[in-house]
Amino acid sequence: MSDGPRLPGVDDEDDEERIVCHVDADCFYASCERLREPELRGEPLVVGMGYEEGDTIGAVATASYEAREFGVESAQAISTALERLPRRAADEAGEVDEIEREETGHYRPVDMDYYESVAADVREILHDCADVVREVSIDEAYLDVTERTAWEVADGFARHVRDRIRREVGVTVSVGVAPTMSTAKIASDFDKPDGLTVVEPGDIREFLAPLAVDLLHGVGPVTARELREMGLETAGDVAAADPEPLVEAFGERGRELYDRARGEDDRRVEPKGDPKSFSRESAFAEPVEAPDPKYELIETLAGAVADRAQREGALYRTIGVKAVTPPYDVNTRERSLPGPIDDPDLVDRIARDLFTEFETDPVRKLGVRVANLEFVAADQASLESWERSEDGSATDSAGQSTEAEPEPIRDDRSAGQSSLADFS
Repeated sequence: MSDGPRLPGVDDEDDEERIVCHVDADCFYASCERLREPELRGEPLVVGMGYEEGDTIGAVATASYEAREFGVESAQAISTALERLPRRAADEAGEVDEIEREETGHYRPVDMDYYESVAADVREILHDCADVVREVSIDEAYLDVTERTAWEVADGFARHVRDRIRREVGVTVSVGVAPTMSTAKIASDFDKPDGLTVVEPGDIREFLAPLAVDLLHGVGPVTARELREMGLETAGDVAAADPEPLVEAFGERGRELYDRARGEDDRRVEPKGDPKSFSRESAFAEPVEAPDPKYELIETLAGAVADRAQREGALYRTIGVKAVTPPYDVNTRERSLPGPIDDPDLVDRIARDLFTEFETDPVRKLGVRVANLEFVAADQASLESWERSEDGSATDSAGQSTEAEPEPIRDDRSAGQSSLADFS
């Protein structure tokens, strides 16, 4: 066991069984929309594209549990969703009678910038609660918490993670805990929404056996149908089957299905390569207009980001800021540097400069980010180590040329969509 933070009562005995948490947000996009429109809570809500008048192509990105009761599902054609759950006229103005209210729902467009801002807050908590985190998508991640807890108190640890996300961010997640990644994934789906399921090492086969084959990790509708045609209805059936016909039918994936139905999965939770950026964000209790509190927060966030980069041994070429203004408009600015640096003072100065245009605007949340990372074992550089030769090329402090035409410093609006790892 490590010397890191642990729950009270955890001893130091070695335990070969990993403790893996799978954290999966419940209808994440819908939950985000309810953060900025609390009146949508408890109402059928569909987040998607193509429902506006005149649109001909679209799909459902996510549907709240209330909307799913009408047969609306993720990835469904928006035209089908509208047939099953017509759009509520009250979205435009006025009240609706009770009959229409019971038979209609709310529709909202996809707003990835906003969802990623919320996801960054969740991700910050996950990294605070675990030494190893693997982000799978914007709304789910695996955590290896073997060094943070023990099976005797794993239930309480997982509840702490779930409740902290709900309390500090405002969205609900379901958490599955198991010795393997595949079983933890199944466990997180077992009791949605706001669920918590712990499968201890000796209970895996008993937990999996009665589950329909559809619920096995990696089994979609087509594979489930083929398994049933082979007479395999449950995970227990797959676990008890001869693996050879499975391999013949599905190739190597057949062996994987067989192993996972038996609870066997030797994969370890590992991050997806080196991170592409480091960032920190913080929200105000209410939108703030006065410049001083905002610049003070910028200074704090810049210091935290630069400190993390130093601890991780990372140099960075890009520095950026985020300002979220009411209602939830996400504004980002960034500046690229001639070469990779490690300079906390420069992070602070550039972040302040980039934020200038928002200093009198009401701001709900601020963020500071460093990106275009390089992980090196050599001495880290500061901006002062980059000098210009007479021909304008960049040289390091030893006089070695680094670029014939160094990239000019520029300010850009962020383009495209970022991942969960991007502003976190």
